[in-house]
Amino acid sequence: MLIVLPIVIPLVAAAASLTLSRAPRWQRRAGVAGAAALTVAAVALFARVETAGIQATQMGGWPAPFGITLVADLFSALMVLLTAVIGLAVAVYSLADLDEPRVRFGYYPLLHVLLMGVCGAFLTGDLFNLYVWFEVMLTASFVLLALGGGQAQMEGAIKYVTLNLLSSALFLAAAGLIYGTANTLNLADLSLRLAEVQRDHPNLVAALALLLAVAFGIKAGLFPLFFWLPASYHTPPPAVSAVFAGLLTKVGVYALIRVFTLVFPAGGFVHVLLLVLAGLTMLTGVLGAVAQFDMRRILSFHIISQIGYMVLGLGLLACGDETVRRLALAAAVFYIAHHILVKTNLFLISGVVEALRGTGQLRRLGGLSASAWWLAALFAIPAFSLAGIPPLSGFWAKLAVLKAGFLAGRYELVGVALAAGLFTLLSMMKIWNEVFWKTPPNHAGEPPTHAASDRERRPRTARWVPILGLAALTVAIGLWPQPLLRLSDRAAAQLLDPVAYRQAVHLQESLATVVSAPAVAEESAP
Repeated sequence: MLIVLPIVIPLVAAAASLTLSRAPRWQRRAGVAGAAALTVAAVALFARVETAGIQATQMGGWPAPFGITLVADLFSALMVLLTAVIGLAVAVYSLADLDEPRVRFGYYPLLHVLLMGVCGAFLTGDLFNLYVWFEVMLTASFVLLALGGGQAQMEGAIKYVTLNLLSSALFLAAAGLIYGTANTLNLADLSLRLAEVQRDHPNLVAALALLLAVAFGIKAGLFPLFFWLPASYHTPPPAVSAVFAGLLTKVGVYALIRVFTLVFPAGGFVHVLLLVLAGLTMLTGVLGAVAQFDMRRILSFHIISQIGYMVLGLGLLACGDETVRRLALAAAVFYIAHHILVKTNLFLISGVVEALRGTGQLRRLGGLSASAWWLAALFAIPAFSLAGIPPLSGFWAKLAVLKAGFLAGRYELVGVALAAGLFTLLSMMKIWNEVFWKTPPNHAGEPPTHAASDRERRPRTARWVPILGLAALTVAIGLWPQPLLRLSDRAAAQLLDPVAYRQAVHLQESLATVVSAPAVAEESAP
């Protein structure tokens, strides 16, 4: 029952918030309460998986592979837990960041529908239902992106939904072709069926893998499919940008890791292609960030660059050494966890900067270290963690990825990763100098705009609690990385062991039941 709660709780919270649309204060409370309940359920599910192993359930009583399967291993349980933490942080922050018209028009119901879609994508054991959860996410995220109706928001929303609809079309086409080839869409069953097809039709399986890689690559923001991301993520309110930056692209990366460890054999040409794309994603993303002069646009380009590090860990499965493969996958899991916390916090901090000064344009900012030194200190923690400065969490994440690349003999990609890290540090220092250190321009001393002053008058505690909490987690992981490193290693071991996944969903038993059913019927016939 625990495995269903991360999907049911956001659905109930969305419905409860929607019924309170005429009472915005209570709607806000219901939104935060729903996020808190999701966090409790996620902690309980993670603890169950940690102690009892992979958990699975068959919805409606239909056995796998015929019914809807939900599966939680260490990787998916960790992702659900991080989703809940980010959802709670953003729900609290939104108390100060979101104006009343947006709340009245359904911000909190949409936020919970988005969280439901994310959790469903992490827990599903079926390729078609992964597509369904992607569409739930796309619908909620598009409305959140356009909520408010500003010109920049609408332009960003149109670009966002256009390319994501292309991704969905490719995903649906791939799912149809896979079903026509293997007669199943259950992930555990596909790990058996496609291995059989691979022996006779390797090119067909390679084409299916490539089609899914393109579909998931668009959602993850891989080169050259990432242009929708920096064009849209800076346009909505900072709370919306934060939840997008923390979670949405990670669902694409999760899908890549799940499918290319469980369904498709490791070591194929797609893994080599992912290595090349990872290097190009790191480089183009960070160069785009260096060229920007808007705080949230810089952070948006850095999402792209950091996705490259995660996909690099997956691509290194092309290496033949089993130890290196496990290290690379563990590094990817660790990096995802670190990045979700850090990137969300950076967008939340950018919202505070905009609330104080009414803009995120670097040329119009300056001098905040004198008037808001605490904000400068809080920015330094996730910013330097993103750049990989010890002893913060980003140092261990980058070190694990670089070590795996070095042991795999991919020295050119190690060089690209190091260069991207240096450029990341450069762009973080640019934000530090422009926002906090330099002498403010003449107009920076003027009072903020009316909209910004309204936001600043809202409860400040709602802003600082999430930022402080996420910063504390970043520092804690940096100072005590071993628990998360061990967890990532165990998650990687599970991902590389499809037999354990199949046993958890009782695939072999259910197939044996179906196969033996006709024989039993014949024996019982008169």
